[in-house]
Amino acid sequence: MKDLTEKQLSSTHIFKGRLLDVWSDEVKLPDGRSSVREYIKHPGAVAMIPVLPDGKILLIRQFRYPIGGVEIELPAGKIDPGESLEETVHRELEEETGYRAGKITKLTEIHPCIGYSDERMWIYLVENLTKTETNTDGDEFIELLPTELSQCMEWVQTGKITDVKTIIGLFWAEKLLFQK
Repeated sequence: MKDLTEKQLSSTHIFKGRLLDVWSDEVKLPDGRSSVREYIKHPGAVAMIPVLPDGKILLIRQFRYPIGGVEIELPAGKIDPGESLEETVHRELEEETGYRAGKITKLTEIHPCIGYSDERMWIYLVENLTKTETNTDGDEFIELLPTELSQCMEWVQTGKITDVKTIIGLFWAEKLLFQK
């Protein structure tokens, strides 16, 4: 098998933000030439598939500034420094939805944007939910959208849901929940 590895020659930190860092690296290509790779370093995140006691999936609606529109998606959030994946799941689920999970199951790990980011995201099925209080960030406005899984899948197929973590998570939910 051919070695396709690119070797870093130099690295420049372009921007440090609240959520992410932007880097520009010069790399040596497999054929010996050099090129530039610009990318985002991300702390990582979790996404949850919350299954309500009535079997509905708890989606959320929120405005996503980079694409200029309101999106339907699974609850998710970034991992804070020193926080375990499970701690992030519990914190983000309660912050965004006002529910606590009695049972969490890790399903998969994805790299949502491999062309320009090192972000890793873990998707969890969260069940046995109990209602608490939402505690969203001050700049976060979220609407809860309990939805039948069949409706979720229709929205994926018709393009009403376009968020990649949500699409992947819903296909996992369909596979797991229709097998029960």
